[in-house]
Amino acid sequence: MGLRYVGFRVWHLFQVKTGLFVRKFPVNPPHKEFISLTAWRDASIPFLIDSRENIDLEKKLSDDLESRFRESKKNNITFFNSQQFQLNTDQQWSLNPSNGYVYDTNKHWSQIADLSKEAGDIKFVWEKARFSYLYDILRYDYHSDNDQSRYVFNEIEDFIDKNPINLGPQYKCSQEISLRILNWTYALYYYKNSHNLTDKLFVKIINAIYWQLKHVRDNIHFSRIAVRNNHAITETLTLYLSGLLFPFIPETKNWSKSGLQWFEKEVDYQIYEDGTFLQYSMNYHRVVVQLLTWGIRLNDLNGLRFRQSVYLKAQRSLDFLDACIDEKSGILPNYGSNDGALFFKFTDLDYRDYTSQLDDLRMALKGEAVKASESFAWYGLSNPNYVKRIQPEINSFKNGGYYIINEENSKTFIRCGAYKDRPAQADNLHLDIWVDGKNYLWDCGSYKYNTEDKYLEHFMGSSGHNTVTINHKDQMLKGGRFIWYYWVKKAKASLEKKHDFVFKGEIEAFKQLGGATHKRNVIKDIGQTKWLVQDQVTKNAEHLMTQHWHVNPNLLEKVTFVATDANDEIIKPEKEIKWHSSYYGVKQDSIGLSFSSRTNKITTQITINA
Repeated sequence: MGLRYVGFRVWHLFQVKTGLFVRKFPVNPPHKEFISLTAWRDASIPFLIDSRENIDLEKKLSDDLESRFRESKKNNITFFNSQQFQLNTDQQWSLNPSNGYVYDTNKHWSQIADLSKEAGDIKFVWEKARFSYLYDILRYDYHSDNDQSRYVFNEIEDFIDKNPINLGPQYKCSQEISLRILNWTYALYYYKNSHNLTDKLFVKIINAIYWQLKHVRDNIHFSRIAVRNNHAITETLTLYLSGLLFPFIPETKNWSKSGLQWFEKEVDYQIYEDGTFLQYSMNYHRVVVQLLTWGIRLNDLNGLRFRQSVYLKAQRSLDFLDACIDEKSGILPNYGSNDGALFFKFTDLDYRDYTSQLDDLRMALKGEAVKASESFAWYGLSNPNYVKRIQPEINSFKNGGYYIINEENSKTFIRCGAYKDRPAQADNLHLDIWVDGKNYLWDCGSYKYNTEDKYLEHFMGSSGHNTVTINHKDQMLKGGRFIWYYWVKKAKASLEKKHDFVFKGEIEAFKQLGGATHKRNVIKDIGQTKWLVQDQVTKNAEHLMTQHWHVNPNLLEKVTFVATDANDEIIKPEKEIKWHSSYYGVKQDSIGLSFSSRTNKITTQITINA
């Protein structure tokens, strides 16, 4: 990670342990008043929407939206876009509903551990407090003509009252704070003209926003240096937007100036030249897509522009994700860390469906869309020019290490890349196979970031992916939490169309075993649902080589595997019940098939009878 990272982490830990952070982030700071409600309304500060009265969208209430709204009103909140938890109103901002742990909201945020066996996964206490669930409320309000302003403002005020500034878990993560600010801001504009938005309440909310913005600014270097991923993009963008959205707060002029420089720098660094993303995660890349949509739209509304590289990286991100998406389902491979994040949900589409978010950015960039979407109106976008999604047959993204074959009825997705930024999972040379919109051989997902070791080893490790292990060991050595040692630093690959589609890739890995080269060739029959996979490792017979496959259990009967070793001897499969997670915090049984050999080669013919 480099000396800068190490030095910063040491200094950060010193500030935590010595109590310097308690002084830097004061508790019960003085109340600040900046602007009256009337003056704010009259100022007409540009936003994605002007108010609920001025949204240009046909009113059409769906059963799904009405159901989610009614559950939310009962405080049965959907977490990570998948599972519901019935929350107690008194503890809704301090309780981890997955295990019953209640955080101390009288403790300074810097003294709360973000990793604790007793507390469990801290993401559960953060989930409602980012206020993304409000978009279901606002959409229901609009489509039903049923005013929900009192409920929304009661929720915001309840959070403010029960979470004093810089106390408790809700100030632990500046990305969560940033999202809360953006989502509150959207609600303020939507209900700009509501009689339930009083001057007293408005001033109270702006005071809370001010101190939360200040918190983000005062802790911004943690995400920029220690984390440097989508957190940094979220936080730096929020600081930049603070000057556009809250120009009446004097400090936002400087915060915005710094935020702009940092945001542009992070986009340049985190999105590689080929449009792939440094976190090697489809869902985290979508997070960045949504943030880019916000930033580009608000700049346009203010007559401003980012530097040209931001638009270039945004377009290349679309090109990459368009190549990865399954056109029939709208779903992408469940590849990389998947924490359930979908910050701004403006449609009824399933969380795994990326169609609207990609089109939102496409609209912001060029006024183009593949499909019609309600979300356009919520970004203030209209009159799309409809286009066909570009999906080249052969796709090689060498910076990120992705190789994709797109045929009319199948998608072959292969990962082969060297790491210059922190890896999350030991999944090199993973193979995903899709036929007719169905994911036959899949990535197992993420499940949880803080859970039992056996689940962490499965979901993060090589055996939880469609790749190879040696002596049951991962390609890299697992350290604590999000840390891997012995990163794969050397990898090369090619993808060509000859008589067949031919992928050739290799990585240098398994340094904890003295090092080994893993070579994988994938030969795909043109127009046929047949794949020949040849794996070879440079280790002699004393090592056990295992080829792992994870199969959608609903499709198992349609897939056949025939595997042989280096001596052309048939290898019998070992079948196990494993786990798959399409949504964060939720796991289901999956089928794990493995073929093992003490020779250095395994060749497997995979046939799908769709």
